[in-house]
Formats: sequence, C-alpha cells, structure tokens
Amino acid sequence: MKHSKRKVSLLLTLLLVSSIAATACSNSNEPNTGATDSPSNSNTGNVSTEPAKLEPYKLKLVYEGAPQADEAVVEEALNKLLTEKINATIDLTPIDWGAWDDKINLMIASREPVDVLFTASWNGYAKNVAKGAYMDVGTLLDQYGQGIKDSLDPAFLNGSKIGGKNYGIPTNKELASSGGIVYRKDIADELGIDMSKVQKIEDLEDVYKIVKEKKPTMYPLYTTGGTFAAHSFVELDFLGDTTIPGAIDKNGSDAIVKPAEEFPQYLNALKVTRDYFLKGYVNKDAATSQTSSMDAYKTGNVFSTVEPLKPGKAEEIASATALDGKLAQITLTGKTVATSETTGAMLAISSTSKNPDRAMMLINLLHTDKDIVNLLNFGIEGTHYTLSGNVMTSTDKSGQYAPGVAWELGNQFLNYVWSTEAPDKWEQFKKFNEGAKSSPALGFTFDSEPVKSEVGALANVLREYQKALETGSVDLDEMLPKYIAAQKSAGLDKVIAEKQKQLDEYLASQK
Repeated sequence: MKHSKRKVSLLLTLLLVSSIAATACSNSNEPNTGATDSPSNSNTGNVSTEPAKLEPYKLKLVYEGAPQADEAVVEEALNKLLTEKINATIDLTPIDWGAWDDKINLMIASREPVDVLFTASWNGYAKNVAKGAYMDVGTLLDQYGQGIKDSLDPAFLNGSKIGGKNYGIPTNKELASSGGIVYRKDIADELGIDMSKVQKIEDLEDVYKIVKEKKPTMYPLYTTGGTFAAHSFVELDFLGDTTIPGAIDKNGSDAIVKPAEEFPQYLNALKVTRDYFLKGYVNKDAATSQTSSMDAYKTGNVFSTVEPLKPGKAEEIASATALDGKLAQITLTGKTVATSETTGAMLAISSTSKNPDRAMMLINLLHTDKDIVNLLNFGIEGTHYTLSGNVMTSTDKSGQYAPGVAWELGNQFLNYVWSTEAPDKWEQFKKFNEGAKSSPALGFTFDSEPVKSEVGALANVLREYQKALETGSVDLDEMLPKYIAAQKSAGLDKVIAEKQKQLDEYLASQK
C-alpha cells in the first residue's frame, strides 16, 4: 500500500503540472479503418493535418445537456474553424438530462451512426464498453491525440482503462471529489437563514422547514435522481462504473466489495431523503421528472440541489441559469480521489463512427484549441458574451446559448471564466486536489465482460427501483427488501464476486 500511496501522490503532482501546461458496424471495439484519414503530421497539439488532403466529413457529437436556441448559429461558427483545421463540420446533438438514459441506450442498441459521445462512470461507461458501444482508442490516441497526451494528467488516461485499454478520453478537470448542495443565497439571506450551521445532511431539516413555510411555492430541494445517496455523498467507490452494483468504502482500508445497501452511510442517506420527501421538502415528481435542475432553477422555484462539488460550481450553475450572484455552495463531505473521478466525464468514439480518425482529431482539438472549446462551451464572442482578457461578461443574448456543460467537453483549463466567477478559478482547482484521500482502489476499473448478462439484468432492476428509493419517493420498509431481493435474483452475488476477484488481482499487482 505504501507503493500505492506514492503513486497517488505522483499522480496528483502530475495533475498540477499538466494543468499549468494546459492553461499556458459490428459490435467490435476495434476502430473501423474503412474510412480513415492519413495525417501529414500529427506531432502537435493542433493536429497539423493538411485539410486539403482530407475528404469533407460531418462529425456527430452527442452529449448530455439541454438543446440551445442558438445551437445552429454556434454550429455554423464551429464549422468555419473545423473546416480550416480538419476539413470537418459538426452536428451538435445535445440530449436533455431527463431523457439521456433512455435515448442514449436506444442509440447504442440501434447502432445509430455517431462519431463522438459523452460517457462517464455514473452513466454506464463500463457497461457500454462491454456492449461494444465504444472503440478502443489507443491507436487513434497515439496517431491523432498528441495534444491530449501532452496536456492530460496520466492519472486520467491510466485510471480510465478497462482491461488495459482506453475507450474514452477524460475531460481535463478536477481530480478530487466532494459532495454538497448548491442553494439560493439570496433567499437564505432574505429569510434570515444561517447556512453556516449546515454541517451534515440532517442539518438541512431546519433550513428546509423555513423555506417551505415562508416560500410555499418553492421546492426546498429539487432533484431528478441525484440526492444524498449519490456516490459522491456517501463516499463509496463503485470501481469505475456507478451503474453496476458493488462498491468499497473510499475511506476504508479493507477493500471489501459489498452492495451499497450494506453500507450504513448509504442507508442513512436513504432514510433522511425519505423523511424530507414525506415532509414536502423534495419535489413530488423527483422519480419521474425530466425537467433538469438547470431548467428548474430558471423557474425561480428551486432553493437547493444536491451536487458533486468543485471550486466555482455554484457560479457555473448561476451563469447557466441567469442567477448570477444568487447561488452559493456548501461542502458536506470529505475530499476523495477514486477512479470514478478519472472517468467522471469522458468523450468516447462510437463503434458506429464512419470516420474514427476525424473523431479523434475533434477530441484532440477540444483539448488543445482555445477558440474551438470556448465557442462550443459558451457561444460567440460579442453575441453571447463579451471578453476582456480571459473574463467573460454576459450580454442580453447569453441565455440563447448557455449549455452549462463545459465540464463534459475537452480541457476545462482552456476555458474562459465568467465575471461572476473567481478570476483564479483554475488555480483553485489545482489547490482543490491537495489533501484528498485516495480510495484503496484508485486506478482500477471493473471489466464487466465476464458478467455482462447479469449486469444487463441488474440494469433493469436498478431502473425499476433505484431512482424511486434514492429520491425518497417510496416507502423504504416495503421497497428496499424487494429491491435487494430483485438484485439477488438478477445475479448480484455473481457480479460482487467478480468485482472482488478483479480488484484483489489489481491490488496484488500494485504491491
């Protein structure tokens, strides 16, 4: 374990260095080589391929986020830059938060032609790798991703491998994780609520009671599934894919894989959430609503949301919801580092892509080209924002293009910051990683291939029970035993055993 600790320390150090540098159709996972491009020179971050030698190609980029009014305008501007760089145009295909799971699963099952799509440990990364949804991008990364390799901490690429292979390119972002809430500071001030007294989730009882009494049309806590039972809150490590049951305690030392329901902190989170739901603090449609928290904030009827936190998270949400200066955040957990952070936001190349080379060129540009990544994330300078140095100021058209998904796409350290955010935001990100506690399984990602049938069956069980339980929408005494029994019938014990076996082998190899 001493070796592992030294490795973690090195990985975190490398993150700081890389962050500074960044700022200055079968089911096969193998790339389709039938429609590829030959680079004239791929040794620079900007993919120095001669566009004139490449056939025109339209890239389809699918990511999780609300469609924007000015999407077509931004596409047109991106097309000019991409044509110049890699002779490509782009089809931006955001899928709204509430509809994501159903639509992306259908897209994958139907083998719809897609080039680049968002994935993460919390929305089926390992499971979709086992389905053959994503390509092994190792060779493509070597050929067209030098800019990625130069700017991205090795911890991200190493920590996101499955079976020794990369199936996704992680976002260059924070490496540590913590959980907390984002809340309406202006409302708290108006009602005289002292938020400094909130140290744990139980302390929110007094806050939410006042909000419900004084603001009866406002949801004290709005959610569509992410509550106090989220892995960032209960500090469980699901070993690379939070959609596959079986976790270890990030703060433990025994690395014993168990169902979440066997951890006391998870059970407590379920109980507190159920209590808040019964008291009317949580929106009644939490288990079924497809209205994202971003859109809900825009209505003015939301006091707080549960969030995985990082420096400036409240300001990011505020900028995307026209609530500048009105939101604040409170951290309610410790800081931890696990493989789920290295796989917390990634771009994969679909195994249905007709031009995987060009897809990797696009991802490389999102990690190296400041103009392209800021255009995609924030829109057009002079229209959707004004720029002074690296600081953006809102305009009357900012709301026409405010996807709020910069954390999903490319290299965050290239992003401009809003005037409402801390000007040293990216320096804060580097400091945020310091002192984080490492999961015993850091660097390990579960390969679900040996139990893919059971994982598929468990996915149906989770879809039926998990959101209802974790939003407090159903009676725990009645439904939790049924949920556990259904998981057992679907093969839970076999999946847990396979996770434990692979983890033990990984840990033995690190000694």
